[in-house]
Amino acid sequence: MPFPRIIGTGFHVPENVVTNDDLAKTVDTTDQWVRERTGIRERRWVAPESGVGPSDLAEKAARMALGNAGVGAEEIELIVFCTMTPDRLLPSSACLLQAKIGAVNAAAFDVVAACSGFVYGLATVESFMKTGRYNTVLLVGAEVFSNRLNHEDRTTTVLFGDGAGACVLRNGAEPGGILSTHLFADGSQHQVLWVPSGGSVAPPTVERCGKKEMFVQMQGPDLFKIGVKRFCEAVDAALAHNGLSPEALDCFVPHQANARIIEMVQRKLGLPDAKVVVNIDRYGNTTAASIPIALHEAVTAGRIQAGSIVLLASFGGGLTWASALIRW
Repeated sequence: MPFPRIIGTGFHVPENVVTNDDLAKTVDTTDQWVRERTGIRERRWVAPESGVGPSDLAEKAARMALGNAGVGAEEIELIVFCTMTPDRLLPSSACLLQAKIGAVNAAAFDVVAACSGFVYGLATVESFMKTGRYNTVLLVGAEVFSNRLNHEDRTTTVLFGDGAGACVLRNGAEPGGILSTHLFADGSQHQVLWVPSGGSVAPPTVERCGKKEMFVQMQGPDLFKIGVKRFCEAVDAALAHNGLSPEALDCFVPHQANARIIEMVQRKLGLPDAKVVVNIDRYGNTTAASIPIALHEAVTAGRIQAGSIVLLASFGGGLTWASALIRW
């Protein structure tokens, strides 16, 4: 059986920095209020009306990952694009990205699993690669969430940012790489975090737009409590499956939803700060892009090296939660 490994990472975020003080000019919030509840001090948003989509951000992240992996775009056999804010309903953002980077030999499709999208995508890629169907794959998480927010709602507008992260994976003969992936969902609680309108059940209308039904809605306190529980379940599943204790981890890369959730999971695991990657203070919640962005920064900083045991975990709308364990 081949062993899929991540051989290159990359990321890209917009240049436009939006601080908590910037938001306080238009919505009822303060820098202190946002920091105390979320740990966020700034986020990156594409310029309004710029026409920049997630595939544009993903193109730069993908080119960086390909360069770091030493792989040409024509060598990519499959592109899996994880997003909940696609450029268009048709075509997929994966197909747009394929054209932009010149991956002429690649199949391409999108994965929608909200904040758990990247780990869901990793599990999808793992399955394809372990069968030998594809040997060189590009996995991307990218979002432009800033234009999906009700900027009069401080509970959501302060949380989300735009960005993209990418990984190149290639099969190897040596054991290691992706050790296991674990996916979970509970659709009965989808209204805790959802967009009420915009799909085929409730298509866009002037009335629905006026009621701001096209924007993300969240039941914050409920989501926080559920998130902590499900985050821990995903972590426990990965460790138990591989017969490992938290002490065996070299690096924990959690989804960057809320710094307080990360702190609670970190305390449960008993991990020191040096083993936990946190960048939510600078980027906010970039949903499907948050884990690959954090993963790239950890690799670049030398926090992840050959042989490192790395745990990824996420929780998001759907509801979905997921984890993956990797030997680098």
